[in-house]
Amino acid sequence: MQGRQSFWKTRKAVGVWLLAIAAVIMGMVTIGGLTRITGSGLSITEWDPIMGALPPLNDAAWAEAFAKYRMIPQFLIENSNMTLAGFKGIFWWEWTHRLLGRLLGVLFIVPFAWFAWAGAIRKSEWPRFVVLFLLGGLQGFIGWWMVESGLETRISVSQYRLAIHLGAAILLLGAILWIALEYIRDLTGERRKPCRAFALAALIYVQMLLGALVAGLHAGLIYNTWPDMDGRSFPEKAFAISPWWLNPFENPGLVQFDHRIGAYIVAGVAFYTYTNGLLLIGAAKTSAKLLGALTALQIGLGIVTLLMQAPEGLAALHQVVAATLFCVAIWHAYELRYSAIA
Repeated sequence: MQGRQSFWKTRKAVGVWLLAIAAVIMGMVTIGGLTRITGSGLSITEWDPIMGALPPLNDAAWAEAFAKYRMIPQFLIENSNMTLAGFKGIFWWEWTHRLLGRLLGVLFIVPFAWFAWAGAIRKSEWPRFVVLFLLGGLQGFIGWWMVESGLETRISVSQYRLAIHLGAAILLLGAILWIALEYIRDLTGERRKPCRAFALAALIYVQMLLGALVAGLHAGLIYNTWPDMDGRSFPEKAFAISPWWLNPFENPGLVQFDHRIGAYIVAGVAFYTYTNGLLLIGAAKTSAKLLGALTALQIGLGIVTLLMQAPEGLAALHQVVAATLFCVAIWHAYELRYSAIA
């Protein structure tokens, strides 16, 4: 018992706690993806950070929540035949996603107070944890800002706000993972600048944002062939929207094309990172190998998801593997700073 108590006052314990926080964020990314795929994100039409933690507890409360949903365009245009039972099915996805966000705040602030009191987190390190907490709160606000975009004139949320919401979550995930590694690994020696690994992480991040645009525009439901696009190398009417510069963000065909090209670029850089990683030793070599394997898996998942017109399970798995790939790229960058060969 004494050994366990002493461990939870150590810096490695801080790293374990941060990894648990990262796991919760991964869970939120997963459920958030399923919420989007199932069209559940607009089922809760109000943002109530405190009382909103409680779901409807009786028939009257359920009827009130459903009545609010029946007033938005998504119901009027797309789901007008939905029953109360169907509404409950989509409500629970969104409620669970929001509950995880609230739980994340508690799981962060309470252990932080303990570790700060125990001295495992030095006073000089407190500011970055405060920044992480504030970023988590900002993410909750961005989530509501995203939902709000689909309550008045649209039947779904803005693809721009969806990309920002996902992008902020992935940045927070990467920051927490990096800090966790500093506490757990605590590597010493000559530091190098892992530019290649950071470049790969940045490319994966941009590719995930492109994926969010694909999801927001339902662009995975068109051009369901590979490697061609319904017999073409370039989508038809790729610049049909005026002004032309909006097409990479609002034209579903061109957005899907950009996501495909992004995948090829990520694959090339990942392969280069993998081959160079074989010259390394220890964890840096292991992370390089894992990068190569996950990239191959992700590309395969992307192709199958496209060919099958983005079924819910595969689309969600595709997003989870992307987030995992990003995390491994961050890990590889951390290890590369101290690798024996660079």
